Amino acid sequence: MFFSPRLRRFIKKWPGERYFGDFRFLPIFFALGALLEFSMINWHVGQVNFYNVYKRRKIEERVKEKLPEAD
Repeated sequence: MFFSPRLRRFIKKWPGERYFGDFRFLPIFFALGALLEFSMINWHVGQVNFYNVYKRRKIEERVKEKLPEAD
């Protein structure tokens, strides 16, 4: 299953295996997700970030849905 002996040792030494099993790594992934979300909100490329693009696309989709009704 493991390809690297170093990785196997690292995983075996990680605390909490007895009580949490594979879920002992959950806090790491939670922190990585929070870091990703923080960077998506605060990292601007020029004047644009992820949420500005998302909002604009949603508005464009709604306008395209409404336009055929106006005809």
